Amino acid sequence: MDKSNIFKLIHTVELFTNETIIKWNQTFQYNIGISPIIVLAELKQNGPQQQTVLAKRLGYTPGAMTNIATRLIKQEMAVRKYNENDRRHVLLAITKKGMDVLKEAQQKGQELRVELFQELTEEEVQQFLNIHEKLLNRIKSLN
Repeated sequence: MDKSNIFKLIHTVELFTNETIIKWNQTFQYNIGISPIIVLAELKQNGPQQQTVLAKRLGYTPGAMTNIATRLIKQEMAVRKYNENDRRHVLLAITKKGMDVLKEAQQKGQELRVELFQELTEEEVQQFLNIHEKLLNRIKSLN
């Protein structure tokens, strides 16, 4: 396999991802960025969690996770829940507002992707799907 083509592909995918995030940020009314949305999605899917667990699972440093949590709490999208038996055991939990913001973020992301993917033919969509399913299966097998 030609490594120069792989590096060109990687570079193009990174540019596409960056441009998509920039475009999404421009259409999303909340100025919080993509990382807090990823944290909200994790909290919605898997329930309240310790920040250290979230940081490790999502690949953030503890400091970055603290900043994200502080921003979410300040904007009332998340709260800290304390264990009454052990006050050191603190969980971050999504709030109703956080659920609403996450829903809107996902909707804006879907709308943007639909608009972008309309550029592709039906055959190209099927190829894109097949390639991503293959890569997804590969990455899952690496765990």
